[in-house]
This record gives sequence, C-alpha cells and structure tokens, in this order.
Amino acid sequence: MQKFLVGMAGLIAVGVAAPASAADLAARPYTKAPPPAVAAIYDWSGFYIGANGGWGSSHKCWDITNFPGATVVPIFREGCHDATGGVVGGQIGYRWQTAGWVFGLEAQGDWADLNGSNVSAFIPAWTNNSKIEAFGLFTGQVGYAWNNVLWYVKGGAAVTDDKYRGTVTATGALFDSASETRWGGVVGTGLEFGFAPNWSVAVEYDHLFMGNHSHSFTSTGVLGAAVIPVGGVFRTDTIRQDVDLITARINYRFNWGSPLVAKF
Repeated sequence: MQKFLVGMAGLIAVGVAAPASAADLAARPYTKAPPPAVAAIYDWSGFYIGANGGWGSSHKCWDITNFPGATVVPIFREGCHDATGGVVGGQIGYRWQTAGWVFGLEAQGDWADLNGSNVSAFIPAWTNNSKIEAFGLFTGQVGYAWNNVLWYVKGGAAVTDDKYRGTVTATGALFDSASETRWGGVVGTGLEFGFAPNWSVAVEYDHLFMGNHSHSFTSTGVLGAAVIPVGGVFRTDTIRQDVDLITARINYRFNWGSPLVAKF
C-alpha cells in the first residue's frame, strides 16, 4: 500500500511539472512573408528635348530648260551628283503612351554641310555645285515599346535651305547662282533605348522627298557680261532632290515622376 501511494504521488508530480516545462519553452518566432517582386515599367510619356548629329546625302539632278533667254528644246539633262557631309542640331517633342503603343509629335532643326558637284553634260566648261546649309523636320510618330526599348516610325513635312552655284570648270570662278527654301515630305524610322528614367539614346534614318523645283540663276558677269548683264538671268534649271539622313540622338524627358511598377 505504501508503494502504491508513493507511485501515485510521483505521477501527480510529473503531471504538475509538465505544463510548467512547456511554458518555459521559447515561442517560435513569426516570419513575415517577403513582399511580391516588382519590376519597373519604363514610361515614354512627357515632353523631351535633345540633340542629334550624323551624316547626310542629298541626291540632285539638273535639267537645263532656258539658256540664255531661250527655251532649250528638248530639255537637256546636265547630270546628277550627291551632296554629302555632316549634320548637327536638336529636337523637341512630346510623347504619350497607351499600353505598349507610343504616339508623339516632334520638331527638329539641324545645321548641315552637304556639298557636291558635277561637270555639266550640257557644257562641260562649267560645273554645277550644290549645298544644303540647314534643314527642318516636323513630324508625327507612332511606335511600340518593349519596356525601355522603343521602335518608332515617323512622317511629316521637311524643309531645306539650298544654295546652287555655277563655276568655270577650269578655274572655279563663279558665273551664276541661285538659292531657295524648299519644302517637301519626310518618312523615317528609329530605335530608342532608355538607359535612365529621364534619359534615352537613339539611332534614326530619314528620307526626304523634296521634288522638282525650277530655278533662275543670276549672272555674275564672268561669262559675257555684255550678253547677260550682272544680276540678269543666265539660265533656268529644274533640279530634282532627295535627301537621306542617318543620325544618333540623345533625349532628356521632363516631369516623369515615379515610374510605373508591375507586380508578379
């Protein structure tokens, strides 16, 4: 009987001690789940300003229609040349983005130094020279963005500042000249990369359709001032012109605020 009572007392003691031991165990720490991963979405919307530079080529073909004071029948083709050189300038525009589609308007102005010449097939004693000193582009854009990579096409109006000169082939002496501001159309395409929230770089190709224009060349008197006085019309030429441009560009966008984010 005594052994039974001692055993019962031991069981009671163990039962009382068990909850106390469990209470002494440290509680398991609570670990908060990590936040969902986020990725920044590049936003192409906003006003921007930038600079550009590159290379251009203006293809010109000359047809003489009047010389001197008499109509040339049939029209005689004097030949063609490419006026090539560098361009540098700037652009300003605005874009707005809807999902992956990006729309925009842009004005671009560049100084240019596109020079070229050819010996006239009509009279080889003279050489036809041309130069584009500046041009402007006023375009609309439509593009598609893959986050910070944007491909776009553009189209609109183009204007060029053209100078034309006739020189003596043997000596280079100037005998007549003409100039114009010529309007035409432009189409182009570009690929742009956003390397920082407000900065992007691009490469762009443009083709300018400048059409046919007729020009009266003013005499300097070098070739027979007695026949064609200084300031008189020495000849009339129709000049066809197209321009190709390849430029590298850098843009800075204003007032972007925080980039959009997407949760995964």
